[in-house]
Amino acid sequence: MRTLVALLLPATFALGGCAAFSDDAGSADDGIQVATAFYPLQYVGERVAGEHATVENLTAPGGEPHDLELNPTETAQVAQADLVVFLHGFQSSVDDAVETNATGTLLDVEEVVELRPAEDGHEEESAEEHEEHDHGDADPHFWHDPLLIADLGDEVADQLADLDPGHAAEYTANAGDLRADLEALDQEFTDGLAQCERSTVVVSHDAFGYLGRYGLEFEPIAGLSPDAEPTPADLGRLQELIVDEGVTTVFYESLVSPEIAEQLAADTGVETAVLDPIEGLTEETADEDYLSLMASNLAAIEEANGC
Repeated sequence: MRTLVALLLPATFALGGCAAFSDDAGSADDGIQVATAFYPLQYVGERVAGEHATVENLTAPGGEPHDLELNPTETAQVAQADLVVFLHGFQSSVDDAVETNATGTLLDVEEVVELRPAEDGHEEESAEEHEEHDHGDADPHFWHDPLLIADLGDEVADQLADLDPGHAAEYTANAGDLRADLEALDQEFTDGLAQCERSTVVVSHDAFGYLGRYGLEFEPIAGLSPDAEPTPADLGRLQELIVDEGVTTVFYESLVSPEIAEQLAADTGVETAVLDPIEGLTEETADEDYLSLMASNLAAIEEANGC
């Protein structure tokens, strides 16, 4: 079946006037192929796979994962992959491709890690936004909890070991190394945020709730979807909160417009800074990785909250 799909998909795309596979898209004869839906999953896949599997990220650097629309090459990567790592409900185009094209093993993150409930009390998404970003009742941004990333790494190792038993020991060892790094990162957050002057953090969208276990309280301008628009009432409430709580900084993100965050900061006389949601890399963060971006976020929060 995999060979048939590999033969038919390029021909179908070529006849339709679409791009065929790129040379680096991989084929069924190139060893273990892993397709990951967005950057944190790619990071886990690459750390665990090491040199024994090829990991392709479906979300291009600089792209907003929530808005991803798969092109023919990326759809082919899903079809050819021995293992697809994705988060159901986070990217509808990936869900569709998995359902209609995937022929390999599927690893849905929500079946591996315990997602926290989505917070109530923020603005409601429009019907169209809700359809495009069907998060359900869970917050999908689990990767801000290093220990949950470690749990995913262990499961990726198990899946790769099943697909490639000859390198099972290496996958297990790589997952162990990843867990050690993530446990050290978790301790850095625990220590760094143990004594802060304030716990409130104002952010551009509700992507950081998993950091709440370190004693932080996040107040988002937008909800779980970064393109959701805040209401005047939302902004008025945040202006009062910034003044009442002594908030010094409004954080914005690298992949979305900072305009609303900058206006809120200007209206309240506070600073702005970047807090990276680590949903994807950009030109500015191309040389970074998950660990270094998390460390930068920790330093930014420590400075803003007097830790």
